[in-house]
Amino acid sequence: MNDSIRFILNGEDITLTDVRPTETLLDFLRLKRRLTGTKEGCAEGDCGACTVLVGRLADGKLTYESVNACIRFMGSLHATHVVTVEHLAGRDGALHPVQQALVDCHGSQCGFCTPGFVMSLYGLWLAKEKPSRQEIEKALQGNLCRCTGYEPIVKAAEQVSMMRPSTLFDPLQRTRSEIVARLWAMQASGTISITNGEDRLIVPASMEALAGILSQEPDATIVAGATDVGLWVTKQMRRLSPVVFISHLSELQSVTEGEDGVTIGAGVSYTRAFEAISKKIPALGRLIDRIGGEQVRNMGTIGGNIANGSPIGDSPPPLIALGATLTLRSVNGTRTLPLEDFFIAYGKQDRKPGEFVESVYVPYPAGTSRFAAYKITKRRDEDITAVLGAFLLTLDEAEMIADIRIAFGGMAATPKRARTVEAELIGKPWTEATIEAARPAFDVDYQPLTDWRATAEYRQLTTKNLLTRFYLETVGAPAELKRFEEVA
Repeated sequence: MNDSIRFILNGEDITLTDVRPTETLLDFLRLKRRLTGTKEGCAEGDCGACTVLVGRLADGKLTYESVNACIRFMGSLHATHVVTVEHLAGRDGALHPVQQALVDCHGSQCGFCTPGFVMSLYGLWLAKEKPSRQEIEKALQGNLCRCTGYEPIVKAAEQVSMMRPSTLFDPLQRTRSEIVARLWAMQASGTISITNGEDRLIVPASMEALAGILSQEPDATIVAGATDVGLWVTKQMRRLSPVVFISHLSELQSVTEGEDGVTIGAGVSYTRAFEAISKKIPALGRLIDRIGGEQVRNMGTIGGNIANGSPIGDSPPPLIALGATLTLRSVNGTRTLPLEDFFIAYGKQDRKPGEFVESVYVPYPAGTSRFAAYKITKRRDEDITAVLGAFLLTLDEAEMIADIRIAFGGMAATPKRARTVEAELIGKPWTEATIEAARPAFDVDYQPLTDWRATAEYRQLTTKNLLTRFYLETVGAPAELKRFEEVA
């Protein structure tokens, strides 16, 4: 058992033995280290003003990702390299090429959001050689600016992409091999347990250790990406203890691709899941691209989204439609169940004391099947779902509906199948008349609520219209479909 968290902050080794389980990286940087280039704007992972890079060893490689420091807990930083905007300065104090590009392209006005943009662009610059306009905009989804209109910032990204990272002007290139060696040394530690007053944080050394800890602490809060739990602290001011951090566990980071499907470990981030899923299930890949911003996708996990059990979680409806199965683990072993059976009621899942989500298996749609997922929000990017629908259709040789699976989020207390609608459709021809006749069945399956995201009437009509949209897409009716594209 170890009693300290160790990581590298810019170029300095940090050892912490006195840290609260809910202490955020942003507070540590600003209040304890006086690194005030990292700003607090929203404290919920939306605006990107607090963006920093976090590097971690995975498969022997050091990879850096942009993250939101405002909702990143210190307990998740063991054996990582945290990089802030202050670290980008040249040896003589000169601006980094990313910073210089923003100056040259007039990409900053009031300047409050600029450090966050710098770090997001820096992460892109390290990862992508000559990124496309689309890749630049994707990297900046999680950074908001009220002054520039974004075009100068995009131009800065295009300008700096012509200059590749080198040891001449980039601090991470100069010290990469040294950083790798230091992180390897930090990884060689057992389970970490730190008590701070009445609060305690735990960083298990392995899956076996995690199972053992949860058998003794079944009510512990498990934190992977903290993209939701972080808001419990920054917005709801909740006190959490003990907190068990799992984002470092390599056993939960596996992605295993088979002929018929892919098994995704519970600790796999949206970013990594996208790489595996988008090739085989493009519609699901496009949906992942709309979950939060780049920083949220780098932190948030598929397993965490499922385990959280939110009725508006983005991943459960499409995974349910695809027929995904969930594997849970405890000291007693593992058990597998259909994902749709995991959700029992609002805030209640089929998880026994001491169990945790280990992985989810996602079948690939058959070659003759057609799959689509639709996320309806007030703005297209970085917004919480009002309604999310997913459809998997299989037709027989006579164009009759052999099978159809329909699942929605935002329509009930849990992600839920539209079984009455499915029963109305199966065995009938895939025609507009069939679709029109089935639409009223949604009123049997769902009785949604009104909240600030959407009214009950809007949600109910949307489910019906999404079925019609799915039909139009499958039969290739571009003129009619255009009406739905404009609304969505």
